[in-house]
Amino acid sequence: MSRPHQYHQPNAPNSPADDSGSDIELDIQELGLHRRKDENEHEASSPQDQSSPDSRIPLRNLRLSRTRGFRVQRQHDGYWHRDSEGLLQDRSEGRNPDGVLEDSAPLLESSNGSTARRKASDQVSRRPSSQLRLARFLPFASPAPKEALAGHQDAEDNNLAGTSRHITIGEYPPPRFPPNAVSNAKYTPWSFLPRTLYNEFSFFFNMYFLLVALSQLIPPLRIGYVSTYVVPLVFVLSITLGKEALDDIARRRRDAEANKEAYTVLRLHDPSKAPRRRNKKNRPSSARSKRGRSNTSSSYPNRLDVIEEEEEILGHGGKGSKVDIEVDELSIRARDIKVGDVVKLGKDQRVPADLVILKSSSAESGLATSPLFQPKISPSNISCTEPDTTSRSEELHFAATAPEDDKSTDIPNDSVTSNFDATGEAFLRTDQLDGETDWKLRLASPLTQSLDPREFARLRVVAGRPSKKVNEFVGTIEYMPQRDPGDNSTPQQEGHRQKALSAPLTIDNTAWANTVLASNVTVLAVVVYTGTQTRQAMSTTPPRSKIGLLDCEINDLTKILCALTLTLSIVLVALEGFDNREEMKWYVAITRFLILFSTIIPISLRVNLDMGKSVYAWFIERDQDIPDTVVRTSTIPEELGRIEYLLSDKTGTLTQNEMELKKIHVGTVSYANEAMDEVASYIRQGFVASPGSDALQPSSLVTPSSNHSTVGGNPTTRTRREIGSRVRDLVLALALCHNVTPSTEEENGQSFTTYQASSPDEIAIVRWTEQIGLRLVHRDRKSITLQSVETSRVVVRVRILDIFPFTSEGKRMGIILQFLEGQDSADSVADTEGEIWFYQKGADTVMTSIVATNDWLDEETANMAREGFRTLVVGRRRLSAQQYQEFSSRYKEVSLSLQLRDAKMARTVREHLESNLELLGVTGVEDKLQKDVKPSLELLRNAGIKIWMLTGDKVETARCVAVSAKLVSRTQYIHTITKLTPDTPAASALDALSLLRSKPDSTALLVDGDSLSYFLSHHRWEFVSIAVLLPAVIACRCSPTQKADIAYLIRQFTKKRVACIGDGGNDVSMIQAADVGVGIVGKEGRQASLAADFSITSFHHLTKLLVWHGRNSYKRSAKLAQFIIHRGLIISVCQTIYSIAAHYEPNALYRDWLLVGYATVYTMAPVFSLVLDKDVDEGLANLYPELYKELTNGQSLSYRTFFVWVAVSIYQGSIIQGLSQILVGSSDSEFPRMVAVSFTVLVINELIMVACEIVTWHRIMVASLLGTMAVYIGSVPFLGGYFDLGYVWSWAFAWRVAAISAISLIPPYSVKILRRTLRPPSYRKVQGI
Repeated sequence: MSRPHQYHQPNAPNSPADDSGSDIELDIQELGLHRRKDENEHEASSPQDQSSPDSRIPLRNLRLSRTRGFRVQRQHDGYWHRDSEGLLQDRSEGRNPDGVLEDSAPLLESSNGSTARRKASDQVSRRPSSQLRLARFLPFASPAPKEALAGHQDAEDNNLAGTSRHITIGEYPPPRFPPNAVSNAKYTPWSFLPRTLYNEFSFFFNMYFLLVALSQLIPPLRIGYVSTYVVPLVFVLSITLGKEALDDIARRRRDAEANKEAYTVLRLHDPSKAPRRRNKKNRPSSARSKRGRSNTSSSYPNRLDVIEEEEEILGHGGKGSKVDIEVDELSIRARDIKVGDVVKLGKDQRVPADLVILKSSSAESGLATSPLFQPKISPSNISCTEPDTTSRSEELHFAATAPEDDKSTDIPNDSVTSNFDATGEAFLRTDQLDGETDWKLRLASPLTQSLDPREFARLRVVAGRPSKKVNEFVGTIEYMPQRDPGDNSTPQQEGHRQKALSAPLTIDNTAWANTVLASNVTVLAVVVYTGTQTRQAMSTTPPRSKIGLLDCEINDLTKILCALTLTLSIVLVALEGFDNREEMKWYVAITRFLILFSTIIPISLRVNLDMGKSVYAWFIERDQDIPDTVVRTSTIPEELGRIEYLLSDKTGTLTQNEMELKKIHVGTVSYANEAMDEVASYIRQGFVASPGSDALQPSSLVTPSSNHSTVGGNPTTRTRREIGSRVRDLVLALALCHNVTPSTEEENGQSFTTYQASSPDEIAIVRWTEQIGLRLVHRDRKSITLQSVETSRVVVRVRILDIFPFTSEGKRMGIILQFLEGQDSADSVADTEGEIWFYQKGADTVMTSIVATNDWLDEETANMAREGFRTLVVGRRRLSAQQYQEFSSRYKEVSLSLQLRDAKMARTVREHLESNLELLGVTGVEDKLQKDVKPSLELLRNAGIKIWMLTGDKVETARCVAVSAKLVSRTQYIHTITKLTPDTPAASALDALSLLRSKPDSTALLVDGDSLSYFLSHHRWEFVSIAVLLPAVIACRCSPTQKADIAYLIRQFTKKRVACIGDGGNDVSMIQAADVGVGIVGKEGRQASLAADFSITSFHHLTKLLVWHGRNSYKRSAKLAQFIIHRGLIISVCQTIYSIAAHYEPNALYRDWLLVGYATVYTMAPVFSLVLDKDVDEGLANLYPELYKELTNGQSLSYRTFFVWVAVSIYQGSIIQGLSQILVGSSDSEFPRMVAVSFTVLVINELIMVACEIVTWHRIMVASLLGTMAVYIGSVPFLGGYFDLGYVWSWAFAWRVAAISAISLIPPYSVKILRRTLRPPSYRKVQGI
């Protein structure tokens, strides 16, 4: 469980105590005055300023908010220059290593004297260009001096992402920080065209056709109409860009849904500030305004101005006067939340931005906003007790030094709410942020927990620069109390007297964006980071445009075709001779040949492929077996068929993050499933009051030493009594040894009990104890109360003496309890009364050496681990009063140590308590898996996909889930590498990896986050070269950045396709880094789903997405690309044969409409209908997942298949054009007849080739073939400009077409049948064909 830090940490930042909301004006003449005695005493006592108090002015005491306070005569400019250097110079001795000014920084040289300071102040007032605002000289200010003088800055330097920020709660207008908007869009309106055009023309064939189209603007190179080459290119680009635009618009719409989520925000305002603005205008204008100085923020009343005016009214005798701050609850959209807003959150509500918690109250008490009388609270007495302390008497105090004159600075009466005694606790679910399943305990600062929300206007938060570190935060919160109405001290004196209360802020006071409030409380929190500066956004990589492997392969093939075209053009020109041409130059002839052969690289290829991708996306989204699946990136569906590595999150992806206790073992017998009824019977006998007894009597309470044998009055055998006693002892230990807090909620008028804890394991155990008869009804810092479910009577009441929380290093949790035998409260019982017991539970690896010697623990824990259960070993030990006193005194002593405190405290517990514990039993908790996870992982593994599980959870949890989900089979050994640090010798780290090389096929790797970071930093390639060979890898405690790094590393090293799947915001970086990102719509949010390429609702849908839709998409696109290339090649071969016969002249064989119509109307529909083809049905694809392995090798579209189709195209093109010229002739008079025969055979050949390649016929395929043939026949009468129509309707034409078609088709088809017979493909084998 996340444990709160101490409120005054040694390295906590110094807060600007005097820089509250009320910046009292201070004339700069005062800087030259000798300080009063009390000021010198105060600064002399400061540990930060021990040298030369007269020459060094602490930065906190320099208060100047506006230059209008400078009312002195003008002097010479030289004084300003000299003094400003002393004031503003960035001296190294005045800054800490982080560049933050310390209080001891020298601000003014002592030698300058009062006169120089007055002259300096005059220059400030008369030179508006300097615009010096000394109030900005604070700790955490920007370290660059020139930034303090760089123009008029209303938002000031803290708006920069690289500096700390000062947030005044309720400030209006809010500072200029990034908008709190979620954006998964790839493009902006300005970047869309440049980026999409760049992506399109990065493909070689698009650039090639752009050059071809531009060449038609040159008259010597023009062949036919310019539109013949320009229109297809524009059409292709329009289709592609339109598709990208629609995808991005869809992303923006989904982002808009998330950004419209409503939240309640408290807006603080002063209803009387408008009149005061008018009064302010009636005052004499300041020196600054007299000189025409513009103030861009003058249209808004600054909150600090209002409070300053309030103090001024109070200082002029307005006794009892007070500015009443009103609080309005507004419902605004998430995107409209700004830094400085106070957000109100309830249970199960997502945190919209990075927040600092100000106040937390249980739902029963609510957040009181009406002022109630409470005793005055002196700041020196404000304290907050740590919720889960290691000692019940240990308290956390935050100090607020009292003023020097002994006047108490009191928080006003009406600033304390009725629920001042509220603990300020809240639990968060952070699995969407860091992947950890344990809930995190968060606390409101004790300075703000007691405040009325109206007093938030006096708060200011100083926060560090935005960071991606989700487990670190350093800041300060300040509260400026009201001035006593009776105090008539001057503002200068008040600046020293009135001290602001301040307290440090740590990670325990924060709630990061995309976490979820889990506890039944109402939380008020101030926004400190928004939008792109939140922890989650900074851990997320920007989306990138993904290009499929198939597109890259086709791009490479087109380069080969281009080289072939260029070679052919040069050869044809060379055959006639470079110097033998009279009509045109040889380079013009080569260029014209290149244009003529441009059909070899078909421009329609991208159009057909993109249209095919849209069809595949349509099939996926309308598959009833995977409902609600969404294709967010429709350009890469073929990638689903090429996946070799699958990187998966654990929580919410493989598991439901719902724990359930499935099994207990008490040494001689184990209980599970139906046997739990017997456990319930033991509890009924052991924790029920005697018949006729009063539950309020002391005898009704049970202690571990109670005589269970007679309770219930049922005679049993001795063995059964012993077993029953063991079971009761174990259940009692489980019901008490935890950090669970019960709370009552109402729903539909019915009340029920819910449990809150940092670990879902503990909640599962407490729920189980309730199911079997022992209910947790009350828990606070001091006591625990248990109730019998059957009788509804209190049966156990204990006093909490000490708690030892669970830590990742200790792997155990302990508690010391004092059992009460009467109904007295825990406070009224003497320390010496009642039995004292020490209970402890933890991992078997550490508890084995703590519990007493036994012969069954190791065996039973191993059995449970093999079943995938998370095991906990439970033990206890009775302590005498003297033993506890000895331990308590020693423990308190070491808890005050300044050196090695944690180690000393752990050693004290180990020496006094953790030895020879009585072993009570072992529990097995199951982390429920998602539906059909086991068969899904097995199917994917059989498909040849290597699976990595990357989680932010603990090592033990990940190991158990890997075993229970069958990610690691029973025959595989799990090799664990943990706790490697930068100091680890390289030899030992490499030795740990070398053990994996011996048996990579039967070994799985489990590595923690620190070790993974070590390998990625020092032995990157050694690690990945071994890890990619393993069947499974489990990485624990992974940060979002590490997950993305692993995905990049695998892609870079293997050049294989990587898919990543997750459901949380912490998975977004990994999903975007993958070749294929799959997001699961989680319970807590849709961040992963919105950022993914494919969105599904359950992990088991992934199998159909890959094995079925991925297979079909890849196979269909491969076949479609081959046919389109074949269609372009065959017509180019015909052109080549004709050019050779025409004495190597670059004249066109098919012009204008014939060229365009062949690639569109006459062949497109039949070829595109191949997107409906499938070689196997879905049942066979799931039954034989090994078929998927063939796809990863890229055999469907490889260099071998490409050159086979090139050979077929050359053969058929040569036959068609050669026989046409031989049978018809090629003279000018016979040219129309020859074109009619060759073009008709060309169309028929393509249609029959498509029919021969179809494996599974679809009615649309039949319609496209017959319809296209009918369209061609019907268009022939309109082709008189290209054909001899009289010859077309003759028998001479018919028999020539039939003969040429048969010769071009029969040989290739015969070879194909022969090859299938000798070496049948795998899909024909499984079909039994």
